[in-house]
Amino acid sequence: MKRFIVALALLAITLTGCSTVAPKTVTLVAHDSFVMSDVLIKKFENESGYKLQIVRAGDVGAMTSKLVLTKDAPIGDLVYGIDNTFAPVAIANSILATDITAIDYADVCFNVDLQYFKSHKLSIPKHWEELTQAKYKNLTVIENPHTSSTGLAFLASTEAYFKNPASDIPPNLNWWLAFRDNGVKVAASWEDAYYTDFSGSAGHGKYPIVLSYSSSPADEVGIDGTSKTQSLSQDCFRQTEFAAVLKNASNPEGAQALISFFTSKQFQKALPEGMYVYPIDPSVSIPQSWLMFGAPATTVIGADLDIAKNREQWLADYNWVFDVAP
Repeated sequence: MKRFIVALALLAITLTGCSTVAPKTVTLVAHDSFVMSDVLIKKFENESGYKLQIVRAGDVGAMTSKLVLTKDAPIGDLVYGIDNTFAPVAIANSILATDITAIDYADVCFNVDLQYFKSHKLSIPKHWEELTQAKYKNLTVIENPHTSSTGLAFLASTEAYFKNPASDIPPNLNWWLAFRDNGVKVAASWEDAYYTDFSGSAGHGKYPIVLSYSSSPADEVGIDGTSKTQSLSQDCFRQTEFAAVLKNASNPEGAQALISFFTSKQFQKALPEGMYVYPIDPSVSIPQSWLMFGAPATTVIGADLDIAKNREQWLADYNWVFDVAP
């Protein structure tokens, strides 16, 4: 009889244990701008059998630095949002276990607050090179390229645009010195610049010109059906975001399943309205509002630059101008 009771107790413990076993977790490390709806999260979890946990790690530069520092004991299984400006850092520091997979792209362009320009009877610059002019003094906020991929993308744009010849002070640095002296503010991240400092978005800051994306005006459409902002669409930098499994990940299979989900049409279709980036899948349709207000840049530059080779020198030059290294 005792044996029977013990057997029942063991069976009860076993059954109880089986009923409370949680699905295996896959941990995603993403930048602060990452958005994935509850509907998509539930769909991934139901289809894959994995529970999704998201670790937000700052802007892309800060996120990449954290992943380098923790590569022996990574804080997640995969990373989303390392772009073509910071991917060379990830690859050089061997933090990735797989090749990078392109998920989305966006064009880094300046945006202007249309109401500010209208009320101050100020002409909108046709090109970002004009931002050193006196009439735009103290009007612009950009991001620190040491910590922000947006800032680094624009730094690359200036390298490509001025095509520096050999000289004591290359022309792009002369431009940066003039930009500095014209009162540009350097913010730590895109979120700080756009949502706090920029006057044309939710933060209602004091700067009517911000370094952002060509797609951003599609997020500022008011009830009248028009956008409060406009992008300067010439000579922007095309930024591609990638996902990859992290080296030493505890759940590489789950990480690969999530990357596959990122490339699925259901996730790609949600990218424009969720994160205001363009889907990498060309067969996915773009919302009508994007065709009107958030179209890609008219010209892009910098695709031929060797960012991996030149990044440290560019940042050193930038720091000589601004002294903003972390």
